[in-house]
Amino acid sequence: MNIGDAGKVTGLPAKTIRYYEDIGLIRPLRQENGYRDYGESELHRLAFLRRARSLGFSIEDCRKLLSLYDDRGRASADVKDLAESHIREIEAKIEELKGLRKVLKSLAEACHGDHRPDCPILDDLACGGGAD
Repeated sequence: MNIGDAGKVTGLPAKTIRYYEDIGLIRPLRQENGYRDYGESELHRLAFLRRARSLGFSIEDCRKLLSLYDDRGRASADVKDLAESHIREIEAKIEELKGLRKVLKSLAEACHGDHRPDCPILDDLACGGGAD
């Protein structure tokens, strides 16, 4: 199967598939003419990567997950540790976003939003913050 068809089957753009090959996450066979040939194994790995990335796993985490997937002697505890580490990262990002929302909400409430030129939002951006 060529890269275009692999993209249609997996829902990934050809550019992403080429990138995954460049960084060694997949290794499609090469035909005599040099074209990539994606078999069931590569399609499965691409679908695996698509799902892992959609859950927010980094490329390095995906590399580890694929390695664990390929290792039939793996301990599920290793997979769980990786997932729980990712959960902690997500929770930290959520807290950071809550803080950003609080600051922006405060700035938006302080802005009159009328015809006058003074604006606390622009003032805050211009002075580099301090409202957080």
